[in-house]
Amino acid sequence: MTDRNETVDALGSVIERFDHVSMAVNDIEAAAPLITLLGGTYFDGGTNPWGDFRWAQYDLPGTGRLELIAPLNPDPDHFIQRFLVERGEGLHHLTFKVFDIEQAVARATEMGFTVTGFDDRLPDWKEAFIHPKSAHGVLIQFAEFPAKAP
Repeated sequence: MTDRNETVDALGSVIERFDHVSMAVNDIEAAAPLITLLGGTYFDGGTNPWGDFRWAQYDLPGTGRLELIAPLNPDPDHFIQRFLVERGEGLHHLTFKVFDIEQAVARATEMGFTVTGFDDRLPDWKEAFIHPKSAHGVLIQFAEFPAKAP
């Protein structure tokens, strides 16, 4: 295992910034009072390109952003539906915006982390995940997208 300084060097030049925390919820509208309580203002949202889940992002006071994701697909094998059944509503993942998704995946893999879910089907969004079993129980998302994309 590497020490802290090696970890910073390994991904420090690839990660542009921490982007957001994502929560899985059954219903985005039902979660709105929590966002109001936290002082959040709507930033962007919609249905993903495959039509199987909705998402909404909110700017929080300061520099934070919170995302809510809710399934539209009742299939028990859908990733959000499965998460909600197994764990209930709550923290789903942390997202880091990266300059180069392939480089982030390669470095994480070289360091012994299990990377899964690489997806580059969309022109303005590429993503991959560090599996929670190799990330102390937290799903970590790397996302590469243009500055103007949400």
